[in-house]
Amino acid sequence: MIIGFIFWSVMAIGLTAIGIISWRSKKPVGFFTGMKPPEVTDTVKYNHAVGKIWFVYAAVFELCGVPLLFLKRNSAGFAFLMLGVVAASIGLAVAYTIILAKYEKKP
Repeated sequence: MIIGFIFWSVMAIGLTAIGIISWRSKKPVGFFTGMKPPEVTDTVKYNHAVGKIWFVYAAVFELCGVPLLFLKRNSAGFAFLMLGVVAASIGLAVAYTIILAKYEKKP
């Protein structure tokens, strides 16, 4: 399953790239697809916080893929791998909600 792990790692690199783009952006970055970026009180801190959660998510995503190196094809262990990704994705959304509450401009 080394090839599977390689593909998994390419996805983790893509998530890291999103974090780098978010970190370096001069304008507030959007998080959810199809929504305009929010108006924030401090663009740099907001973008850095969003970048950090993408970095953490990419690291957790990569760690969830490590079992691919050891599992046999059609193993039940893949269920735990997917559950880990689902839990990390929920954590990503919760972390963003906390960041948004901290930096969004209040009307």
